[in-house]
Amino acid sequence: MASALRVNPNRMELLKLKRRHQVALRGHKLLKDKLDELLKEFLGRISESRRLRRSVEKELAVVAGLYVISRAEAGGPHIDQALSASAPKAFVGVESRNVMSVNIPVFSLLEPPVPCCYSYISTPAVLDSAIDTLSSVLERVIELAQKEKAIELLAAEIERTRRRVNALEHVLIPQVTAAIRQISMKLDEGERANLVRLMKVKEIIAAQESAG
Repeated sequence: MASALRVNPNRMELLKLKRRHQVALRGHKLLKDKLDELLKEFLGRISESRRLRRSVEKELAVVAGLYVISRAEAGGPHIDQALSASAPKAFVGVESRNVMSVNIPVFSLLEPPVPCCYSYISTPAVLDSAIDTLSSVLERVIELAQKEKAIELLAAEIERTRRRVNALEHVLIPQVTAAIRQISMKLDEGERANLVRLMKVKEIIAAQESAG
């Protein structure tokens, strides 16, 4: 239960609280609409990411199988040495795009890293097949990384927005509503008391006039 706000029961405070209540209601509606849109975006990206992940995992499983065969044929140390003969340069570009106040990274494949300095004679042909298959799937791997990072960032923004919606809905708005009701009741009580006093004064004056 939300704790009560400490307020002075006067008309100026009542006016401030009513304005605050209107702002809180507008903010709650805007945040609720934002939360709904974030959830739609999040769920749409989830389904896309799952489809892409299944496709990528199948192709990477093929790459892994070919790599295991090449190590079995030529020996693990020899394959490791062949693959480490050339250090690939940076091949991923990163930009950002704003999606509902969330900066989503956009990855792009600049140039596929292709080991090119190992001996084709001393390595099995299956290694070439593994590298070719990996090169063909690399762009989708980067796309998958982009989608899953976007999902992670959207999930964090959804959680932040949900907390703000809940704080407004269950804490601030009930507090302000209760404070408005409390001040209104006290002001009404004061007006009734003043009215009673005025009536008594009128009765006293009327009695004095009739006695005189």
